[in-house]
Amino acid sequence: MLAAYAERIDPDDPLSGLAVGQRPEPDVPDGWVTVDVTATALNHHDLWSLRGVGLSAEALPMILGCDAAGTDPDGNPVVVHAVVGDPAAGDGDETLDPKRSLLSERYPGTLAERLAVPRRNLVPLPAGLTPAEAACLPTSWLTAYRMLTTRGRLPEGGSVLVQGAGGGVATAAVVLAGALGARVYATSRDATKRERVAALGAEAYKPGARLPERVDVVIETVGEATLDHSLKCAKPGGRIVVAGATSGHLPTVDLRRIFFLQLELVGATMGTRDELADLLDLLVRRDIHPVIDSHHALSDARAAFARLASGDAFGKVVLTP
Repeated sequence: MLAAYAERIDPDDPLSGLAVGQRPEPDVPDGWVTVDVTATALNHHDLWSLRGVGLSAEALPMILGCDAAGTDPDGNPVVVHAVVGDPAAGDGDETLDPKRSLLSERYPGTLAERLAVPRRNLVPLPAGLTPAEAACLPTSWLTAYRMLTTRGRLPEGGSVLVQGAGGGVATAAVVLAGALGARVYATSRDATKRERVAALGAEAYKPGARLPERVDVVIETVGEATLDHSLKCAKPGGRIVVAGATSGHLPTVDLRRIFFLQLELVGATMGTRDELADLLDLLVRRDIHPVIDSHHALSDARAAFARLASGDAFGKVVLTP
């Protein structure tokens, strides 16, 4: 079967380790099923894998990809939950299982014509979303949803700042925060991205700008370059929810601001299968459709990866077998 996979690790030139070609059909352990992939989407996780972050050389060659929509063995349309772990661990929250992994780390990923996953990881694809739209959801959109709800505890009629709008998680957070009834502010260094995020319903600002108000929740995926601004923009008792650190992971933090304003600095990683089902329900009820930057054939995966790596993408990069 055709697949896009990591052939070797190169921290400095990650795309040099990407290969597109034939791979063996997936192994299907007990309790797992084969999914015929209809659409899949890229994440920065795929680029980090090619750099060797979360993927060891001993695991190569490894089919990349965390996101997919497809059909199960009975022909039902499904969305694939990417977190593989013990559902009984961490009070039923598989994201808290210390032995959890994402597809493409320990088990082959979604950038293939077929993949094997635990049956529990299949969520019915509801009418109202195309497979390409659904394929955008299991990583970045699910992460954004968990950041706003489970971890961010966004109050009704609250306010949100999204740092670094344009990336997959940040763009999803802008749309979802608006759908949840929040006032949404977003930052980006790029004027074009500020215009596009404003069209999604946010008030757009340059990084570091003063906002009209302090917010209940800050969505932070940039890290070192924006964390100080995030702390300054949170209202007393507010939450800064961190799910990434694209600009660096060792920021300087003014602890006085955290304890005096009783701020919460909260981590978030992916989401649960039940949260994915809730996210799908929200999108269908509100007639919300994920932002897609571009479509590519799986055979042209190298161009799709180059688009993601360029930093110019706004929304998700989608591939179809």
